[in-house]
Amino acid sequence: MKLIIQIPCYNEAETLGIALSALPREVPGFDQVEWLIIDDGSKDDTVKVALAHGVDHVVRHTRNQGLARGFMNGLQACLEYGADVIVNTDADNQYNADDIPLLTQPIVDGKADIVVGARPIQAIEHFSPVKKLLQKLGSWVVRVASKTDIPDAPSGFRAMSRAAARRLMVFSDYTYTLETIIQAGQKNMAITSVPIRVNGDLRPSRLVKSISSYIRRSVITIVRVFIIYRPFRFFGSIGLFLFGVGFLIGLRFLFKWIGAEAGYEGHIQSLILASSLMVVGFQTILIAFVADLLSANRKLMEEVRTLTLENRDFRN
Repeated sequence: MKLIIQIPCYNEAETLGIALSALPREVPGFDQVEWLIIDDGSKDDTVKVALAHGVDHVVRHTRNQGLARGFMNGLQACLEYGADVIVNTDADNQYNADDIPLLTQPIVDGKADIVVGARPIQAIEHFSPVKKLLQKLGSWVVRVASKTDIPDAPSGFRAMSRAAARRLMVFSDYTYTLETIIQAGQKNMAITSVPIRVNGDLRPSRLVKSISSYIRRSVITIVRVFIIYRPFRFFGSIGLFLFGVGFLIGLRFLFKWIGAEAGYEGHIQSLILASSLMVVGFQTILIAFVADLLSANRKLMEEVRTLTLENRDFRN
């Protein structure tokens, strides 16, 4: 069996050497262990550092395409190079490479398709309280949307089998961490989590440029997760809420109208508001059905892509 460890990189010359020096060349259960980096349009000596430390494969982007795209292109390259299992880690040496065997063992044993490393979030000193809260919130949203039990969904330290890698497709341009877990849950993949260790902070996070930016992007990502993977629940809940509020306001007007003397003309504003809310709520419920149909079409396209990759492996 072949294991390929991939590292998405963008201007990582200062820390990549440290991360590569810690990577193993032998992992239990594998005959070959290779390293691959995704150079996402770096403008420094990232590639030179990688080659100097013995990286086997380099995937190059002529311009920066973002972490999610780099991750997906890395998976595609790993599949083409014959990886049976793929491990993804970071170039800033955030994750302890000695825990890679912990990630791969459930896959080697045939007990999991994807394994996510769970960091000790509360014990990480350089994580701000806001970031810890958002990490917890993001993990909760993923658990609800995917019906899995992954405690650290934003963790990028993860392993996946060849079959699982073929079935993953990320639509977000920001990060891949949440979507891949949700897809795994929806496609009934066996996904589990193992506790892992982290190293000291070598540089500020590239995803967290500022607290306000991180909050904004996290909220947008969480909302998009629900819209893409739970569209009927998302739009249906909003539609039912609006329709219900309008219905209650309408009942209030009706009771006052019935109990008033002839010629009662008060509270017309309530009637207008009730009508508007009920109409908007009904239209939102219709959107929920349309969004659900689009979601079903997306799933079919993902299955076609998976079958195409499987047929390509069969021909090779």
